[in-house]
Amino acid sequence: MNPASRDICSILEGQSSLGLTFASNLFVGKEPAQPDNCVTVFDIPGMEPSLMIDGSSGNLFPSVQVRVRNNSYKDGWDLIHNIENILHGIHSEVWNGTEYLLIEATNNPFLLDWDDNNRARFVVDFNIYRKE
Repeated sequence: MNPASRDICSILEGQSSLGLTFASNLFVGKEPAQPDNCVTVFDIPGMEPSLMIDGSSGNLFPSVQVRVRNNSYKDGWDLIHNIENILHGIHSEVWNGTEYLLIEATNNPFLLDWDDNNRARFVVDFNIYRKE
């Protein structure tokens, strides 16, 4: 099973309207110095996995943070909102062999900061419900 971040990248890459290509302007776990305009998906703490009364495991509940970095405040703002609209509410879909029961935004996108090169960075977090 992939980390949730990798599957989220597959979902985003599959949306041609976003213009994202993995390892070109879409990354997992580490934001590169270049290109200036990119999206990085990070695995962050989620909820504890479910546990059945018989000791068996059930569903997993990871979380991810999507970060958009852009030279243009407006373009970055637009992209993070488009990503939120695409991911929020995905349900009953299979990505890379894993069933995603629900993906939900846990906050609205917001400006995280301006990096050392004066690029705006926006983030939005998602809780994920998926089958083990």
